[in-house]
Amino acid sequence: MMANVKHQLQQELFLPSDERLIAMVQVFKVPRKRKHSYLCAVLNTSETPVTAHLYQVKKGDRGDVHKKKLSWLLRDLRCVDGKSAEKETTEFDLHFEKAYKWTAMKVEEKENFIANLWRLSQRFLIQKPDFVNVPDKLLEDVTDPKALNQKSQSVDDLSIAGEDYQALSAKEESDLELLMSECHVAMSNAELFAEQLSKQLSVLDGANIHSIMGSEDQVLNLMRLLDEGIQEAENIEDKLNSYDHILANVKEQMEVMRDKDTVVTQRNNNHQKLLEDMERVVSRLDLDLKHMQALMDGDLTTPNGIFECTAAAQALHGCMNADIHPSMLKMRAVEDQQKRFKKLSTNFSKRLAHHLNNLFIHQGNEIGETLGRIAGDLRMPQHGSAHKELVIYADLMLWLKSTDAMVFHGLSTVYTDSLSRLYVREVQDFLESAKQRLMSKETKGKHGMLAPDTLKLSGSSTSLSKMVESRGRSSSMQSVDSAHHTYGSESDLAARSVFDQVLEKVLSELERVCIAEQDFCFRFFHLIDNKSSHANLEQAAKTASAQEGAQEGPEVVWQPQPAAAIERQINDEVRAMMVELFPTLEMEMEAFLTYAERQDGMYTMYMLVRMSQHVINNQHVGSFLGKTFGNCLIKVKRGFDKCIEAMLQGIREVKVSKKNRCGIISFVHQFEEFANLAEAIFKGSDRRTDLNKAYSKLVHVLFEQIQKVAAEHQKTPREVVLMENFHKIFSILSHLKNAGLEADRKEAKQLYQENMQAYTTNLLGRPLEKLHIFFEGVEARVAAGVKREEVGFQLAFSKTELRKVIKEYPGKEVKKTLEHLYKKVEKQLCEEENLLQVVWHEMQDVFINQYKHYDDLMTKCYPDSQLSLEFTIDNVLQYFSDIAQSH
Repeated sequence: MMANVKHQLQQELFLPSDERLIAMVQVFKVPRKRKHSYLCAVLNTSETPVTAHLYQVKKGDRGDVHKKKLSWLLRDLRCVDGKSAEKETTEFDLHFEKAYKWTAMKVEEKENFIANLWRLSQRFLIQKPDFVNVPDKLLEDVTDPKALNQKSQSVDDLSIAGEDYQALSAKEESDLELLMSECHVAMSNAELFAEQLSKQLSVLDGANIHSIMGSEDQVLNLMRLLDEGIQEAENIEDKLNSYDHILANVKEQMEVMRDKDTVVTQRNNNHQKLLEDMERVVSRLDLDLKHMQALMDGDLTTPNGIFECTAAAQALHGCMNADIHPSMLKMRAVEDQQKRFKKLSTNFSKRLAHHLNNLFIHQGNEIGETLGRIAGDLRMPQHGSAHKELVIYADLMLWLKSTDAMVFHGLSTVYTDSLSRLYVREVQDFLESAKQRLMSKETKGKHGMLAPDTLKLSGSSTSLSKMVESRGRSSSMQSVDSAHHTYGSESDLAARSVFDQVLEKVLSELERVCIAEQDFCFRFFHLIDNKSSHANLEQAAKTASAQEGAQEGPEVVWQPQPAAAIERQINDEVRAMMVELFPTLEMEMEAFLTYAERQDGMYTMYMLVRMSQHVINNQHVGSFLGKTFGNCLIKVKRGFDKCIEAMLQGIREVKVSKKNRCGIISFVHQFEEFANLAEAIFKGSDRRTDLNKAYSKLVHVLFEQIQKVAAEHQKTPREVVLMENFHKIFSILSHLKNAGLEADRKEAKQLYQENMQAYTTNLLGRPLEKLHIFFEGVEARVAAGVKREEVGFQLAFSKTELRKVIKEYPGKEVKKTLEHLYKKVEKQLCEEENLLQVVWHEMQDVFINQYKHYDDLMTKCYPDSQLSLEFTIDNVLQYFSDIAQSH
């Protein structure tokens, strides 16, 4: 079993690396007996000098492949402990850098392994390990030639004796094949083949004996020569042993010299690395004298001085945060240098904070630049020059944020406290000026003295105002009663146009100021996370180092970016600072919007559209402005809903005069004007949903109130009120082309048509009443079962009676009746909707249908009488045409 394993290990592990397995033992560690491994003693003959190794070999995870787990050089072996020299035991220890305790599977394997370790150490090691608690029989003197002869072992013998199996040579393999080919039964009958071989061996032995006996003198001579050869070999061996002893001493001295050379080389390398590390530390902790001078006395009021102080501060930051090994930080020189840097940093931080503190307070005490409220120009004060003056300190603020966070936050507080007072006053004055502008323009508008180009605004707001004004005026021209037009009067439209311009200007100016201030704060106070701050400072330090050779500092240009170009992540710190800078912005905006809403409820539509646009525009800029405008938008939406509710209430409370003709009700005109105004305002807006909801509510109430007025009006027939007003509603909704109102449009059309048909039918009544009564009787007889051709034989419905009735309706009488009807219709209908001719044409169709019906009955019931009315259809058409043209 062990021989197979030994052969397998030799072939798999050691043969590929030119190693020869000398001895092995199967071992385990108590108490894990099942997890066994092999300790292998191996010679590596490819190396010079020959080296011996020990390996621990275990099976892999799959259990079919052996792997080297641990390895040691035999020269590192310090002691072999056999545990007991008197009694047999399977335990033994090997001492390398630490002790390894093993237990062999068998005592014989353990003793054989220890004996081979002894031979290898005696043969190849100068400093030999100690063998303790080992039986003396295992420790043979391998330097004794007699012992070597008795055991027949040398360097090669160690490897050969350890092998139980060797492969056949090529010659031996060919001889074996030749022998087997001479015997035909070699493969089929092994016993017979063995017997034949035995017989041949006996014959050969006998021949050898006879040959030896025949050459006795030669044998004796050969024995003598062998004895002499042995004696010479012993002499040579003695000389070789003496040479080996000398060479062993030389070898030991050479190894000592080699070890000393290795130590010297390592020491030189260590010295070189130490020198490099020290030079690196010195270079990283070396701050230029000009930087130190700038930090102590640098001018913080000029661009060049600020540039020098910035470069010095960044260089100081690099020295204080240099990448130095922790062990070197404990050096006294490094600690002293860091203390000097700390003191220098603290002093410069105080000097910088004092200077910036004065700048912030000075700017906060200023009124600001030109307020811009002269010559009709409504503008917020500009802070560009103040930002430009401060932005050159941005890199120093970044250094201060990374070095002294407490001082940095203190400066941030001073800035917000100082500037917030200024912004509160400016916002309040600006919005108050806007209110005054609305009041003055409203007064001028009511007196017909408005100058629509008094404000410098964007083209979009101006075009929107002109569109609203033109559409409002067109709706006013369509109306008859101008007293009802509260949504489209000249003064109202002019005032609303001014308000739209003022509102857009207010929002644009606030947006410009807030975005500029936010962009400045983001850049100046570096309102990003700490990791990004350090990274930015390191990048700035590299840039400053690259520019140290320049004579003058770089020119700092402060240019606020437009809102659409600012795409950065705004965090809570930015929002908090903006809230502190503009604490009353939302409150002032709500007060301004409330004031405008009280002036005119229709302003809420302008507010809703404009505010929604600015909320969308500022979504990506920062949540402060977006949130402020968003909160105002909520209030505006409530105001818009309130305005719609007021309109609904006004429609419900309208009182229509019952003494005069009704015509188009005033709230229908108001709805038309509101729709025209709203369509112009909401064109292209994302707030169409709110307008559609308002439309739906208004149309629903309009339908209800038209029905109510029609039922209560005493002067005008109910059908006329419904017909005219629903026709107007149908025209308005058709003009709007709103998909959400399509169902209401169709309903209005249906109601208009139904009421027009009912009105014409009721008004026309029975223009040929006696003829109508006669033919009703005819139809009754036919319905009772009388044949149509037999109706004329009944006395009441004879041809004679029919002639009498026909003679009562000559053409002149019919035309006179129709003229009376036309005057009545003309009196009841209003001129605004132009429905007179439509109704008159509808009456013509109804009259002709009655005529055709009577003619059909006469043809069927009186087939041979040749009776007919005294006027024809052409006469009827002519009557209706003449009457319409005469009026």
